[in-house]
Amino acid sequence: MAGLKDLGSLLNLTEFASQPEPEKKRGYNGNVMRIKVRMEKRRGKTLTIVWGFSTHPVEMIRLLDVFKKKLGAGGQILDKQIEIQGDHVDRIKQLLKTEGYTLGN
Repeated sequence: MAGLKDLGSLLNLTEFASQPEPEKKRGYNGNVMRIKVRMEKRRGKTLTIVWGFSTHPVEMIRLLDVFKKKLGAGGQILDKQIEIQGDHVDRIKQLLKTEGYTLGN
C-alpha cells in the first residue's frame, strides 16, 4: 500500500511531497537553544539528563510528558534539567529534533 507521499506525487500534489522542517526553538533572549543530552550512573542506575533549556517551565513540563509517553520511562525536572530513567540518549535526540530543538555538542 502506498504512503501519502507516494500518492501525492502521483497526483502532482506538492503538499504531500515534502513537509517543512519545524521552526527552531528559541529561548528567552531570542537565541536558538542548544540542548545537550548525556547519560550518568547514580547509585548503580542509568539516568539520561537533558539540559540547556532557557524556556518557560510549562514547555519543559510538556516535553517531559512527551518523553515519558514515548519512552515508557519515569522522569522529573530538577534545576532546569530533565532527568529520564534509563539509557535513552539516541531516542531523546531524535525526539528533540522532531520537536524543533537544536542539539549542542
